[in-house]
Amino acid sequence: VQLQAFGGGLVQAGGSLRLSCAASGRTFRSYGMGWFRQAPGKEREFVAAIRWSSGSIPYADSVKGRFTISEDNVKNTVYLGMNSLKPEDTAVYYCAARTLYGGYDLRNRYDYDSWGQGTLVTVSS
Repeated sequence: VQLQAFGGGLVQAGGSLRLSCAASGRTFRSYGMGWFRQAPGKEREFVAAIRWSSGSIPYADSVKGRFTISEDNVKNTVYLGMNSLKPEDTAVYYCAARTLYGGYDLRNRYDYDSWGQGTLVTVSS
């Protein structure tokens, strides 16, 4: 499984961006996909996730009401719409997929088995 994230860039505070994560591979099946972010000097943290079967799970408190995760099953693509961006949203954003069967928590980065390369989002004040 290969994941490719794109859509990052430089935006002013209050602006919007939409990230995309396209999944490909011989047979792509995942139980869920998520977005994480990592700011310089900080741990990678959960942002949002979605189950193909049942929709999104609760967002991280820091992005609730501003970010929206969505999916396109036909294109095997997950999106992260980001509105009202703040300087503290500056980070490298990673998408990830859970393709292994078994118990998992989509908020836990260690429960994902495939990762994209990351896309940088910079929010200026």
